[in-house]
Amino acid sequence: MYSVKTSLNIWVLCKIAIIWIVIVGLGYTCKAQTQPEYEEIPVSFNIQRVGTTEMPVLINNETAYLPVVALFDFLKINITSRDPDAVSGTFIQPNSAFLFDLSNNRVVYMDKTFDLKANSLIKTADNLYLRSNYFGEIFGLNCMFNFRSLSVVISTDLELPVLREIRQEQMRNNLSKLQGVFKADAFVGRKNPLFYFGTADYAFVTSAGNKETERDTRASFGVGGIIAGGETNVILNYRSNAPFSGRQQYYLWRYVDNDLRFARQFLAGKIRGQSISSIYAPIVGVQVTNSPTTYRRSFGTYVLSNYTDPNWTVELYVNGVLINYVKANSAGFYTFNVPLVYGNTNIKLRFYGPFGQERFSEQNINIPFTFIPKGEFEYTAGGGVVEDGFDTQFARFSGNYGLSRNITIGGGFEYLSSITSGTKIPFVNTSFRLFSNLLISAEHDFDVRTKTTLSYNSASGLQFELQNNWFKDGQTAINTMFLEDHKAIVSFPIRGRLFSAFTRFSLQEIKLLNTRYTASEWMISGVIRNFNASVNTFALFFKDNDAYVYSNFSLGLRAFRNLLITQQLQYEYTAEKIITIRSELEKRIFRNGYLNLSFERNFISDIDNIEFGLRYDFSFAQTRLSVRKTNDVYRTLQGINGSLIHDGTSGITDFNNYTSIGKGAVLLIPYLDINGNNRRDKDEPDAPGLKVMVNGGRLERRVKNNTILITDLEAYTNYNIELDPSEFERVAWRLIKKNYTVVIEPNLVKNIEIPVSVFGEVGGRVLLSDIESEEGIGGIEIDIYNEKGKKITRTTSEADGYFSYLGLVPGNYTAKINIEKLKKLGFTTETTLFNFTILPTIDGSLIDNLKFVLKSVK
Repeated sequence: MYSVKTSLNIWVLCKIAIIWIVIVGLGYTCKAQTQPEYEEIPVSFNIQRVGTTEMPVLINNETAYLPVVALFDFLKINITSRDPDAVSGTFIQPNSAFLFDLSNNRVVYMDKTFDLKANSLIKTADNLYLRSNYFGEIFGLNCMFNFRSLSVVISTDLELPVLREIRQEQMRNNLSKLQGVFKADAFVGRKNPLFYFGTADYAFVTSAGNKETERDTRASFGVGGIIAGGETNVILNYRSNAPFSGRQQYYLWRYVDNDLRFARQFLAGKIRGQSISSIYAPIVGVQVTNSPTTYRRSFGTYVLSNYTDPNWTVELYVNGVLINYVKANSAGFYTFNVPLVYGNTNIKLRFYGPFGQERFSEQNINIPFTFIPKGEFEYTAGGGVVEDGFDTQFARFSGNYGLSRNITIGGGFEYLSSITSGTKIPFVNTSFRLFSNLLISAEHDFDVRTKTTLSYNSASGLQFELQNNWFKDGQTAINTMFLEDHKAIVSFPIRGRLFSAFTRFSLQEIKLLNTRYTASEWMISGVIRNFNASVNTFALFFKDNDAYVYSNFSLGLRAFRNLLITQQLQYEYTAEKIITIRSELEKRIFRNGYLNLSFERNFISDIDNIEFGLRYDFSFAQTRLSVRKTNDVYRTLQGINGSLIHDGTSGITDFNNYTSIGKGAVLLIPYLDINGNNRRDKDEPDAPGLKVMVNGGRLERRVKNNTILITDLEAYTNYNIELDPSEFERVAWRLIKKNYTVVIEPNLVKNIEIPVSVFGEVGGRVLLSDIESEEGIGGIEIDIYNEKGKKITRTTSEADGYFSYLGLVPGNYTAKINIEKLKKLGFTTETTLFNFTILPTIDGSLIDNLKFVLKSVK
């Protein structure tokens, strides 16, 4: 028997155990209650200037956690271990090892350890997820998650393997288009509505300063639409310090029909066109041409170079097609080999900053070579009034004829009423190709100018160009004092195992009435790892004076992933002194913020400039704020700009932070085609889960109605849209057409309904019967016919006798066993066919009770 004391001790121990269990239970309960809840949903990923895809993402309180393995696979990052507890590999470079250490809640990258906050690494049954902001802080992959559109935009200054591969593939495809190689699967052509307004742009900037500095306010508002089937753009500009002027406003109507033979483009409003005369004001008038907007075969290249902001990426578009992209050096210099295509060449440049900034520059770049296919004639005619305050009249006609594959001749007539030396300018021109890499062009403008251009481009990258201009003494059509202008340019790349460089040398001789001088420029630019540097040296040589020589030195460095440092210095050799120095720091902050700090000292004018700038990109607008101090004068600037797209058919209104006027959009509307008539009926619902790949633009999935909006598409361009049904909720949902080629129209949201077929399935067994039992038999063919007697498909029974086919739209069918094959195998059957019906349902109709019984022929 236990003593009383022993019983009390046992009772005390039981109480302690109960209390401990309660405490521990409460602890686990509290812990479970405070554990964050995560929802795994598919999200659209967009790599700027590349394209889009979809991946599963964990979301908690509008915070995104991205799948490590899936994202790195998409970016083509090398992964050596896919264990969710310890994902490892190398990031771009072989010596840049990384490790995602789940047990220690940390990431190790390039021998540096990043300790993460709690719940930053999340493991599920299949994936390891990392909070999105760490991809930017650790790897320089800036991931911006938009909860409203369920999309992630990835921007980076790194040359990712996927970016390199996709760009190369896209450029190969686009070059093929320029060469006339194009295949269409499902083609969606133009609509040409009579009246439609669907885009708008706005911008507002105000600035003010101390010391009675005048306040300046500028505003711009534009709308884009379609009137009488033609693109219509109207942009109004306002400035508080200047009276309203029609010269500052822009409006243009443009109708395009490439099926017409004699006139394919009609323009009215503020027209833009080439002119021999120097015209500095807009022209209000009309223009017509038979040049198409479609792609044409390329026949050579032409060197194009210029300057932009340091370290920016520049994309080259030829006739609306992305052809190439380069990164400007620390001085902002970039160069392209522009493919020359038959007919007129429209050059457009798009600029991207190192931290996701974006801007456009549509330039009328005059390519001196015009080639027309043999036997074809192209012309451009136009005229109007120049808004110079004097009602100057302008008219021009130019035409070119393809004399042979390598020779094009042309000419025309230009009239400008304000030219005092002669209002009429007839001209003739020719372009010919001696070899595949040697092009020559010449033009003579009567009583004004004669010019020639020679361009040579070798396979090794050596480029040589010679330009000559002879101006008639006393002419006033071209605003210049030159009598002669001769320029030679030589450039070539320098390639090494650990670096790349580019150099260009130009020499220009200019002759005036009483003197002449020579100008030269030598530029060399190179990149080594995170450093890029350039030296530009300019020199002017005069006949009776000392030479003027100076150099611009630039050095760019990317440090700490999100910090860009640029240092510039200008030095004059003649005076042996520094002219200016400039230092600039750029850093990405928060999710969509960009911080800029710069200092510039001009020793000649004794001016110091210090500027602080902050820009933040919302999904609907870009905002910016800057403060600039010039000696003791301060000036502040605030601005906002954005745009919207509206479609009356679908009722969508989409606000964004980039330009929309003149661009097009596509709205994909997937729906369940339950009855299989390829037309959406009232009772047919949306089809969620469609994945999309497109060769450009920006993709936004609209959760409310399961539509996909693709914006920022170049007008008059064909885009390929690939559809992937792998994420559909049901196996029975299938796509009959997976690839669409769409012609983009400006200022229009093109609605494309995507029928998702709900296929039915038929199945059963083929049995071999004897006296004692039945067993399945394989290799027996069963044909499926529709109600019109047309054979749809053939299926074959498997080893156990089962057969099935998924892919039947609603309707009446007949399943027939192949009697001829049956006889050859030595079998017979009493039931040779079955009639069945596939009903229209959301889940797909299933018929699986067909049974063919065979007997051996004795």
